[in-house]
Amino acid sequence: MNSKKKVIVIGLDGVPSNLLFQELSKSLPNIRKMMDNGLYATLRSCDPPITIPAWMVMMTSRTPGELGVYGWRHRTGYSYTEAWIANSLSIKEPKVWDLLAKEGKRACLIGIPPSYPPTSVKGNLITCNLTPKNSKNFTYPPELADEIEGLVGDSYMFDVRRTDDRDEFRKKLYEMTETRFKVIKHLLGKEQWDYFMVVEIGFDRLHHMFWKYYDKLHPKYPPNNKYEQVIPDYYRYFDGIIGEILSLADDDTYVVLVSDHGTGGMKGAFCVNEWLINEGYLVLKKYPSDITELDRCEIDWDKTTAWGWGGYYARIFLNMKGRESNGIVPESEYGKVRDELKARILTIAGPHGEKLDNCVFHPERLYGDCNGSKPDLLVYFDNLFWRSAGTIGHKALYLSENDTGPDDSVHLMDGIFVIYNKRGKNDHDGRLDTLSIYDVAPTILDIMGIQPPYDFSGKVSKEVSQWAHNL
Repeated sequence: MNSKKKVIVIGLDGVPSNLLFQELSKSLPNIRKMMDNGLYATLRSCDPPITIPAWMVMMTSRTPGELGVYGWRHRTGYSYTEAWIANSLSIKEPKVWDLLAKEGKRACLIGIPPSYPPTSVKGNLITCNLTPKNSKNFTYPPELADEIEGLVGDSYMFDVRRTDDRDEFRKKLYEMTETRFKVIKHLLGKEQWDYFMVVEIGFDRLHHMFWKYYDKLHPKYPPNNKYEQVIPDYYRYFDGIIGEILSLADDDTYVVLVSDHGTGGMKGAFCVNEWLINEGYLVLKKYPSDITELDRCEIDWDKTTAWGWGGYYARIFLNMKGRESNGIVPESEYGKVRDELKARILTIAGPHGEKLDNCVFHPERLYGDCNGSKPDLLVYFDNLFWRSAGTIGHKALYLSENDTGPDDSVHLMDGIFVIYNKRGKNDHDGRLDTLSIYDVAPTILDIMGIQPPYDFSGKVSKEVSQWAHNL
């Protein structure tokens, strides 16, 4: 195998396959060139399809259960109220660049969640959207921060926050991406690297702020609105950035586009804890007078069987005797109680009595090994089209809006995978069958001439491997 092969991975957070491959591809000449002269496929995300853990699932080929990371937020032990946020130190499994480093290969890494706080790598690292604003501790080596400041001043941005002011959001989004690209170009040309990876979180933020203005099937789509082209415009803008990156790649460099999950229109939010109250699983000492976070509610734990967390999917926890401090569910009854709760969740209908495609998972059946603070059930309301609202005080089960701020979209399973090399030519359609997010790491290692570990959850894509090694 050619050990001189290099790989550039451009991560587009939340980009869905139907949008990139069908709806917008004709207006994206550089991505279209990659598809026409390379290979591409829908990339199925992990369960759950959330930015954290999905990028680390992709880069380690390990399940969320193996990683012990099931989302951004996790219970501290079996506490009812204490929680911690996943960060770079939460990921114990070796990532692609760690395995490359063992072979003497260097990496340049930008914005991959979670990469804050910065950890040492063989090469260079700039942290992700978890980085606190105005932090000076965002690079490895530390002196790289001074180099970036010399290049773009103090304008480097790690994220752009949701706001009701969509015009201001759009302005900040472009500022963030433009500044990041200046740094990308600088490091692409200056640093010695074998593996270069950047994740643009802006796509995900764009979707959450503007999806209803673009998607004519969205329940809240306003016809002929002034924001209808905001999503296509940003995609076209970023296609130009991809074109510049392609122009910098030599014959031995493979350029990969990937996303960690897909996106779709949010139908609304289902109040999981309101439902658990109605069903008798969650018992309050006093119902709140205002919309209140669960950990601030007066809960009678001595009478509570289960409670839930909100998000793009729901996490349900049982109040187990001997596990939780005020647990009431005996270990001998755990399976029965959990299965009964699952059966009830599966029958939940929509606000007008319509059938919902609810999905309920047992973590140990989904993952096998489960480390860390695993939930007892993972729930997708209407297969993720209804998000989960964990707050209490709505006196209703269905919300038309997210309970934690402006949001137009949900996370779905179908992301994207595209691979291109300037020597590639296709005499047929380069579309492949669906790949798994678990297949990305072993396939990248294979392209770079390294045998993937035998215990990866994914496998090398034979089609991609054959194509790459026969160029």
